[in-house]
Amino acid sequence: MSVSSVYLAVITVTAIVTIAIAIADFIPAQFVLANSAQVGVPRSWLPLLGGLKLAGGVGLIIGLAGVPQIGVAAAAGLVAFFIGAVVTHVRAGVLYNIAFPAAYLLLATASLIVLLA
Repeated sequence: MSVSSVYLAVITVTAIVTIAIAIADFIPAQFVLANSAQVGVPRSWLPLLGGLKLAGGVGLIIGLAGVPQIGVAAAAGLVAFFIGAVVTHVRAGVLYNIAFPAAYLLLATASLIVLLA
């Protein structure tokens, strides 16, 4: 697999997964409601959080489309966002599902790394 294939794969997967979880926030999906209640995030925040995730996912796609600065900014924003999500889980003591925000954080970090490479 070439470097450009890895670049494309990492960013595409990150964008798709991030947009999908943003949609789950907008619906809002039952698992999102349950998880946000457990970690102390008010339901009223879900549209904003979904909007931030959606902006990050779309920004990654814009980066792939030829505006790399937007892609870098989107990836950096997603890294910050998902650090916040992991910290929120830890502070609330909700660790049984911390793998999900941690996986999103790893994808966002991988995207940022390949965009900066």
